[in-house]
Amino acid sequence: MVVGILQVELSMEWAQSLKDKRRVVASVKDKLHREHMVSVAEVGSLDDMHTAELGIALAASDVPTCQSVMDRIVDKLRVHRDCVLEDHETQILTGV
Repeated sequence: MVVGILQVELSMEWAQSLKDKRRVVASVKDKLHREHMVSVAEVGSLDDMHTAELGIALAASDVPTCQSVMDRIVDKLRVHRDCVLEDHETQILTGV
């Protein structure tokens, strides 16, 4: 079993309220879950209306598949129209 963990930091400088930010975060979470079957949670900067930190987790059968899904997610977030991908970190854990 392989578990992929992706942490991303998104910025929304245009947001004028937490409601604006949460609308974007909910949209991103729903889209990533629907298209990639990953678990997504907002894990930091909860009260900052311009920044969102998301944790994304994926279980896969092999490392190349896991890495491919994580790479596709990062690529999608790089071109997202409502937010800017500021930073990301990927970890892949393998087990027996």
